[in-house]
Amino acid sequence: MSVVLHQFDDNAALSESLAECIASGLEGAINLRDQATLAVSGGSTPKPLFDAMSHCDLDWSRVSVTQVDERWVPEEHADSNAQLIRAHLLQNNAAEARFLSMKVAGDDVFAAEAACAEKLAPFAEAIDVAVLGMGEDGHTASFFPDAEQLPAALDPDSRALCLGLRPPAAPHDRMTLSLAALLRSRQLYLHITGEKKFAVLEQALAGEDATELPIRAVFNRDEDPLEMFYAPGS
Repeated sequence: MSVVLHQFDDNAALSESLAECIASGLEGAINLRDQATLAVSGGSTPKPLFDAMSHCDLDWSRVSVTQVDERWVPEEHADSNAQLIRAHLLQNNAAEARFLSMKVAGDDVFAAEAACAEKLAPFAEAIDVAVLGMGEDGHTASFFPDAEQLPAALDPDSRALCLGLRPPAAPHDRMTLSLAALLRSRQLYLHITGEKKFAVLEQALAGEDATELPIRAVFNRDEDPLEMFYAPGS
């Protein structure tokens, strides 16, 4: 198991530190390849992180941003992660970034897999920086326990960049990057806040069954470790 845990007193300190790490990774990619790719997660947890990242001094015009996963709803829907990213990340300095949302035409998320993969072609090789979250059920990305599509999503040898998934309990079908795509990331971070999630993380670290707690699937990286950033507040 290859993980590193960084703990902070509060989410503000965490957000500033993680934003600096992300910006450094993106800047390094720009220096090497003249461009960089970033995949971020949605939900309420990353809002302070996005706000901090939006002020980072970086050539954002050379950064392409996408989502780790998305609820399959119109982009103007209140539950859309794309709307959250636009409102909190793609502001200030980061307004210059190129945003490629996962959402494509069509209501059927499974029928949209090929079109989504084509849209996200810049992310098909190694993503420079990916930032994951985690739910209290142990899911990350849209790898939900007991989902019918979970084995395909967690296949480390999958050639799929993204795939549709239907959570057994959570609302809305989802489009998610595959585990294989996330494990190829040059830098992979896990961002969690709150004591309940930390208890789930500790449980996950103590076991191996990724179908029970899918976050376990990202613990084993071939090269660089998974870096986990935690603060007790929400």
